[in-house]
Amino acid sequence: MTHLSTTPSYDQLPIIDLSAADRGPQARSLLHAQLHSAAHDVGFFQLVGHGITPDETARLVAATHAFFRLPEADRLALDNVNSPHFRGYTRTGDERTGGSRDWRDQLDIGAERPARAPGPDEPAYWWLEGPNQWPAALPELRTEALAWIDRLSLVAARLLRELLTSIGAPADFYDPVFGAHAHPHLKLVRYPGSAGDGAGQGVGAHKDYGFLTLLLQDRVGGLQVQREDSRFHEVPPLDGAFVVNLGELLEVATDGYLVATNHRVVSPAGATERFSVPFFYNPRLDARIEPLPFPHAATAPGVSDDPTNPLFAEYGYNELKGKLRAHPPVARRHHAHLLAPTPA
Repeated sequence: MTHLSTTPSYDQLPIIDLSAADRGPQARSLLHAQLHSAAHDVGFFQLVGHGITPDETARLVAATHAFFRLPEADRLALDNVNSPHFRGYTRTGDERTGGSRDWRDQLDIGAERPARAPGPDEPAYWWLEGPNQWPAALPELRTEALAWIDRLSLVAARLLRELLTSIGAPADFYDPVFGAHAHPHLKLVRYPGSAGDGAGQGVGAHKDYGFLTLLLQDRVGGLQVQREDSRFHEVPPLDGAFVVNLGELLEVATDGYLVATNHRVVSPAGATERFSVPFFYNPRLDARIEPLPFPHAATAPGVSDDPTNPLFAEYGYNELKGKLRAHPPVARRHHAHLLAPTPA
């Protein structure tokens, strides 16, 4: 397959229409060329033609807004410090990225499963499986959030297969690491405006550590992506689109041929609120991610090396590492034995 190179334009990310996969060989071939270029050159794109209806989106957005309108006491009743599984509500300023405070609050939701405490011979990442925390005053939130996880898991699975096909890899190569025991993650996020101390970090620069992220953002803006010129560029909101980015597992699996890209959110000005709903398409916690066989492997540049962020063969260790760093109160309360000792 021919790989298309394009002159970078920083005014907008590439726009990919997933429905082209159903419009015959020529349209699907063009889709694959566009996906190949976006995933190899940028690591980010806007996804349309995904099949999620405006009504489905409106219901989730309404439930998200209703959650953040609940009295603070109702939200704090779901404080994630009460969950050894890192589920629940994080108040503004309690999450960290790159060691610095993120100025946002959020509700973390995953697959609804029984609490699991790993045995003495089991990996500690099994702590990440467990029940969610839901507001009693808003039962529709549980319905809409879990339905969203199911729907976006299907979209992401289809997108991943088309993406693998676009670079000449077997479309179903990673199917076994997902399935019924995959570990999807959903965040409902509010950025309440600028921090009182003037810090502009809504969320600090980072890469995601799974396979794919599908982000629903509102019209306020603030998401920025680090492009080929090493500068952070705004991602203009596009109605009906998901902002998609590749996670570190795909970069590792392709030895750097596909790229996971740094991105951040700058807090909106003043008291302006911004809402976003990122969905993370992650494999089973115990999945070992094998190298992807594909014809461009010989030209892969290698994975970017960050000594402060080692990547592990089993996915669960990567997510646990991220959670321990991002949520210090939860880590100290429930998992102190997993934290590195403080130097004397």
